Amino acid sequence: MPSTPARTPVWPGKPNPLGATWDGFGVNFAIFSAHAERVELCLFDKTGQREVERVTLPEHTDEVWHGFLPDARPGLLYGYRVHGPYEPEEGHRFNPNKLLIDPYARALFGGFKWSDAHYGYRVGSTKEDLSFDRRDNARGMPKCRVVDGAFTWGHDRHRRVPWTDTVLYETHLRGFTMRHPDVPAHLRGTFAGMSTQNVVDYLRALGITSVEFLPVQAVADEQHLVTRGLTNYWGYNTIGFFAPEPRYMNTGVLSEFKTMVARLHEAGIEVILDVVYNHTAEGNHLGPTLSFKGIDNLSYYRLMPDSPRYYINDTGTGNTLDFSHPRVIQMVMDSLRYWVTEMHVDGFRFDLATVLAREPYGYDPGSGFLDAVRQDPVLADVKLIAEPWDVGPGGYQVGNFPPGWAEWNDRYRDTVRRYWRGDDGMLPELAGRIAGSADLFEKRGRRPWASVNFITAHDGFTLHDLVSYNDKHNWANGEENRDGHSSNCSWNHGVEGPTDDPAVTGLRARQKRNMLATLMLSQGTPMMLAGDELDHSQDGNNNAYCQDNDITWLDWSKRDGALVSFVRRLIALRRIHPVLRRPLFLHGREVAENGLKDIVWYNAQGVEKTAEHWRNTQARCIVLLLNGRAGTHVGPDGQPLSDGVLLIVLNAHADTLAVTLPDVPGGRGWRCVLDTRIDDGAGDERIHLAGRSALVDGRTVLVFTLVEQAGM
Repeated sequence: MPSTPARTPVWPGKPNPLGATWDGFGVNFAIFSAHAERVELCLFDKTGQREVERVTLPEHTDEVWHGFLPDARPGLLYGYRVHGPYEPEEGHRFNPNKLLIDPYARALFGGFKWSDAHYGYRVGSTKEDLSFDRRDNARGMPKCRVVDGAFTWGHDRHRRVPWTDTVLYETHLRGFTMRHPDVPAHLRGTFAGMSTQNVVDYLRALGITSVEFLPVQAVADEQHLVTRGLTNYWGYNTIGFFAPEPRYMNTGVLSEFKTMVARLHEAGIEVILDVVYNHTAEGNHLGPTLSFKGIDNLSYYRLMPDSPRYYINDTGTGNTLDFSHPRVIQMVMDSLRYWVTEMHVDGFRFDLATVLAREPYGYDPGSGFLDAVRQDPVLADVKLIAEPWDVGPGGYQVGNFPPGWAEWNDRYRDTVRRYWRGDDGMLPELAGRIAGSADLFEKRGRRPWASVNFITAHDGFTLHDLVSYNDKHNWANGEENRDGHSSNCSWNHGVEGPTDDPAVTGLRARQKRNMLATLMLSQGTPMMLAGDELDHSQDGNNNAYCQDNDITWLDWSKRDGALVSFVRRLIALRRIHPVLRRPLFLHGREVAENGLKDIVWYNAQGVEKTAEHWRNTQARCIVLLLNGRAGTHVGPDGQPLSDGVLLIVLNAHADTLAVTLPDVPGGRGWRCVLDTRIDDGAGDERIHLAGRSALVDGRTVLVFTLVEQAGM
């Protein structure tokens, strides 16, 4: 459609805020482009298939193109065409034949229909991206939709769960409900499905405090996946940082997401979003032109300094957003504030967060973006979680994010896996991880909660597969099993995959309980993977990013099983005992009135460990005493976080071990409150005398509470 005089009235409007903003009288449109020569607003009919008009934005202020349509209303479908030079070798990729998504679009309508028309160059040309494609891609593009954000929140408020009390539960919103028998079929896989009462009740009964959703912002499936009949199920291919993914919406209106948040909040559960601001779905120089690339490629992306035709690829996905550019920082900050203020989410987990802190010279904990986040009053009280690595130079930064951030701790993951596998020499490393990883996080006033401890996550084996497979089995992905990590620190316990051998299945079940117990008994912030409590298996697939099917959808037939009961018991034990979630690092320096230190490590003979004991590479049993009466620990309400004395025994030996239970001042004996030999973990009421030996089966976790002498 050639540009014609606008039939729709258009006024100058304002350069702020960016995006399409309904003010009750009309809609203001504003879009940033530092290098464009002209910007056309394209309006579509209600089906999104027919472009009915193009309106040239009349004003250009401070590199923002803007205009106000007094006749526009919520529901209007639109997109942009941006004119400018097509000079890839200079970093410019303007092509007005391509309909573009507004980076600030609050909602998208329709989906992508892949064709070669989505590329700014002629696919197959010998000139590659130096050629120019004149086909119109509008029919295959989702359309931006003007929204009215009004919603009656009532008494809803952010939950603000203290970090010390937080138990994270990572889940895929769609996979969580697709096979849930109590969710109506038409609601499965949607925000509305996640809002159903039975789902909310299950989460509340489990005891978790915070649901961490895999990406729910608008995503574009890669063309190579669509060609093979697959999708980007995980969603780490964002194209709209303000818009919810349309596939997760039953009603198609934003109130569906907001209702889900309100219902989870009502149950006391926080909502945390996994967000992907490090790259977009537009790929490298041979990728499609869907939004940013055609709006202002030179501003949005990090390009090779000596050859701006090509993209810096610190993400492994083809492109990297340029967080040294103020407009990129502004966009991400605006997006974060939007999800907090308008959508009421409680925090974010940042995929490949090292990218966000990259300046031209490399990673900087004082980068422009991290500084902007740190001083922002809206983000001051929300949870910020970094995946502290990327694939670029110097990309591994665990422990090096600034105050206010928590970080995924992969060293915790690998250490616990290797310990329960039976590797030699793991005790010193294990002790450090269980105690909160002070070697990584105790600096600049950071606390133990900065370590997000996990054993499994979406990326890798499920807990069931971790104890069932030595090797990855990713054949369903269509990449000849080349994708995914090859080193998983896993152990199949003698048989690769499914088996009916009761000795193998019994040991696998106990190992699951052992690792879950280790997770919940460690200082720091525990994160578990949804479905681990249901024995969910992905058939050995450790990279199920493209499997939107029974491989990833949770099977709810075991929701009343023993492992679910075990997890509930574990989380309740952590909640009851503040000594398991101390706000300060424990070093054995704080001493109670009876002379007992805040943390003591023993060997199996009941002797406090010496340096020589720690050097024994064949030792696989650790005994940890936590004294809840040592030190001054005060909760947010000013009340002391006093507790009793806990004794934790972890035995990764294959054989039964006689463990001497320490004789501590004021103690009569020890009562077992958790036993991983039991399906649901229940202990017993017997009192084990202090100073005597207790037989601890191989590969077992026991937790004891001190039974005090009368009058103590």
